[in-house]
Amino acid sequence: MIEQLTSPSKKAIGFKLSGKLHDEDYKQFVPLVDAAIAKDGKVRLLAQFHDFQGWDAHALWDDVKFSTTHCTTIERIALVGDKTWEKWMAKVCKPFTLAKLQYFDAANIADAWAWLEAA
Repeated sequence: MIEQLTSPSKKAIGFKLSGKLHDEDYKQFVPLVDAAIAKDGKVRLLAQFHDFQGWDAHALWDDVKFSTTHCTTIERIALVGDKTWEKWMAKVCKPFTLAKLQYFDAANIADAWAWLEAA
């Protein structure tokens, strides 16, 4: 499931990813990101992992498409989680995006929002 978070930042939008993601999740998520891009030209994104269990095959393909079609319109990505593999995933994702990418432990979500807000 992907849920939109209330953002304390004027420059960023945030989402909580939990459970296993499916195609329907991306059908709701992508238009929200596209609307923010249409409004501001570029977007900064926070992705908070909470009991995240990955993607089904279709959602994994949706994620690949999202990454390739949005690689020039996302300026920064803050990944927030509490598992070692989520921190590792941030390192693996870096070569596949032009966005600045940083991982934050779940206890430091305020730091993630602040990093997204910074110039």
